[in-house]
Amino acid sequence: MLVFLVGFLLGLAIGLAFLRWQQTWYTNKHRSLLRRLKDSAEITQMPYTTQISTAIADQDQTITQLKTRLQALHESLKFSPTGYLHIDEENQLVWFNPRAADLLCIDFSPESGLATPRLLLEVVRSYELDQLIEQARRTQTLCQQDWTFHAASPDPVHLSESVESPLRGQAFPTIGGQIGVYIESRQETVRLTQQRDRWTSDVAHELKTPLTSIRLVAETLRSRVAPPLQSWIDRLLNETIRLSNLVEDLLNLSRLGGNDFQGLNPKTIDLPQLVQAAWQSLEPLAMVKHLQLDYTGPSQLWSKLDESLTYRMMINILDNAIKHSPPRGVIQVKLTAESDTTPTLLEVIDSGSGFSDKDLPYIFERFYRADPARSRDESPLGKHSNLISERPSEPSVGKQKGGTGLGLSIVRQIVEAHQGSIQALNHPDTGGAWLKVYLPAKLRQPVIAG
Repeated sequence: MLVFLVGFLLGLAIGLAFLRWQQTWYTNKHRSLLRRLKDSAEITQMPYTTQISTAIADQDQTITQLKTRLQALHESLKFSPTGYLHIDEENQLVWFNPRAADLLCIDFSPESGLATPRLLLEVVRSYELDQLIEQARRTQTLCQQDWTFHAASPDPVHLSESVESPLRGQAFPTIGGQIGVYIESRQETVRLTQQRDRWTSDVAHELKTPLTSIRLVAETLRSRVAPPLQSWIDRLLNETIRLSNLVEDLLNLSRLGGNDFQGLNPKTIDLPQLVQAAWQSLEPLAMVKHLQLDYTGPSQLWSKLDESLTYRMMINILDNAIKHSPPRGVIQVKLTAESDTTPTLLEVIDSGSGFSDKDLPYIFERFYRADPARSRDESPLGKHSNLISERPSEPSVGKQKGGTGLGLSIVRQIVEAHQGSIQALNHPDTGGAWLKVYLPAKLRQPVIAG
């Protein structure tokens, strides 16, 4: 009997201890839950049940408010003139607005099956969009890209027919590895650009003939007027030639970027020899400022390029370097080609003051003039000679104004026509302007649809 009583008391003690431990655990659990739900001193004196009920009610109210805000946000995006896509961490399309559906030709009808998230590439066949999203996810920064979207025809009989839409996308990271993408159409911008180029080309064509006539008249008068008056004829000729150069540059830009561009005429050329030929054409300008050319690279480097366009590119780049280099400076030209399969790198570094940070993004824009220190400098030869020439390849030592603001724009057009790229920087050692031109190792042949 005693043993039974001792066992009963021992079991009761253990049960009470377990009950106490369980009550303490529940109390701590409730307190922890309350701290997560509501951090307020006003309800800490209430019973736990009342505290939990109050906290849950407050949380329900907060959730309702967040849902209302989210719904308002969705409504705003729904009627936004800009397309929007929301991509989850697994690259699935979670949500999009009607404008994005229009721009990307997404079928969002109930039969399309987009009630649940689907892989983006299953819904939108755009490699550029996928790469933009991956870039934003990898860099965790806002990324932007322009591309032409080719939407396949929904009619299986006309699968080869596609609609081309120039688009601009801006992707940015959100929480949990998700990505938001804004899509806007560039159709109006492209149309206005085409109209501008067409108008510029038409005006340039109309100006070419009268400017040629004015120049012929001025050249005829120059030999017939008294020597004291010849300076006025020289000024007239210089201004006429400057306008003729501007017209010719506009026509070149129009030819390179327009539909009438006949394409490249590639042939194997020796780039170092072309650099030397361009420098010799501009050497009279360089000699007045006592400038030297410092070439670094192979003695021979053969590449398949359009010779006349490449020569014009070198003339414009070196002419720009000569204009903005101080007297007795050095212009560095470097050619690098690591192998037959890697791009050829052409670097031109002048000894001037370089580009300002605010000018760098616009260096290759048409008619853009950089800081006054690098624009419209007076020709160093203008006061010492009456020689007159039409193009930089025959240096004009009589003109007293700077360039047309189109030289580097033409360079970019020529480089892009060769499927290359160009970059403007300031050299870290010399501080001068640093142009880097990447020319492809092998020109890709155009694909002709048949």
